[in-house]
Amino acid sequence: MKKLIFAMAMLAVATCGFAQHRADQQHLDDENSFSMILLGDPQGYIKYDLNQPLFELCTAWIADNIDNLNIKGVLCTGDIVEQNDNIVMNRNMLNQTSREMWEAGSHAFKRLDNKVPYFISCGNHEYGYKKSENGMTHFPEYFPFERNNKWRDIIVSNYPNRQGISDIENAAFEYDEPNWGKMLVIVTEFAPRDEVLEWAKDLCASDKYKDHKVIYMTHSLLRQRSAEYTDNESYKITPRNWGKQVWEKLIYPSSNIVLALCGHTGRPGDFEDSVAYRVDKNTAGRDVHQMMFNVQILGGGWEGNGGDGWLRILEFMPDGKTIKVKTYSPLFGISDATKHLAHRTAPYDQFDMVVD
Repeated sequence: MKKLIFAMAMLAVATCGFAQHRADQQHLDDENSFSMILLGDPQGYIKYDLNQPLFELCTAWIADNIDNLNIKGVLCTGDIVEQNDNIVMNRNMLNQTSREMWEAGSHAFKRLDNKVPYFISCGNHEYGYKKSENGMTHFPEYFPFERNNKWRDIIVSNYPNRQGISDIENAAFEYDEPNWGKMLVIVTEFAPRDEVLEWAKDLCASDKYKDHKVIYMTHSLLRQRSAEYTDNESYKITPRNWGKQVWEKLIYPSSNIVLALCGHTGRPGDFEDSVAYRVDKNTAGRDVHQMMFNVQILGGGWEGNGGDGWLRILEFMPDGKTIKVKTYSPLFGISDATKHLAHRTAPYDQFDMVVD
């Protein structure tokens, strides 16, 4: 019996000894923090079958770090697919049909289902046929509410999409964190309609949520580098509001929106051409931090590998007001040979946001 127990103990030690080596294991700056992970537009990964495993690596890395980084949510800026409903493939820009892209994007997020809530602000590529010609979308088919039980206990409100479907395109989720208090995450559709903005504004101003800290995410808000508000875009989808109107109709009048996130814009060039950041005062004189993150052109341009695995770790510090932003790539961090490339530390890549 003693020999058996000894053998089992040795087996356990051996198993631990052969656990996978983490070349660049990430850690919180403070063990009492929690984090949220920000994913930029994934379409560049999803439109080529060769690139799709890179986005799966990102979601697998998130799933593997839920406990290590105390991840409470995943924020995705939208554009999961390149085209919402098309079978005629332009081989100069993709090699997947829309159905194949939806299935690949859905499969990547499956790694997070029933493990952590994730929030997607649908982008222009999720609507119409090729380019938001109308408000038709297959999003509800591939991302039904029932697929992830981590949404069930935190969803507090939603608003029907452009097809009249009750889904999570326009939805609000509530958190209660010991050091941060009550929080709301609100996501809205691409170029949100007036009634959607009114729904979100009324929710923020309601007696139940007026004292919550609100994180708001929509696909189109800021332009790359300049951080100017988007306006007068060429998409035919209607009715609509661009970034300028979203600021005027929702963010500025809402005294408790403290952080607004988006993707959408970008251009080939330096890393700075894939990001933007600005801070403005709302009607209550409170700072609103606004951040654009869309790295799909990194790793080779529009037809490259989809973004080199770059994502952002948002660490919510236990002081209840500081959010530390770090830009990290699991693709580079997975190997000892490339882990020195896995961190971006320029002022626009790594910085603190202090919430009033």
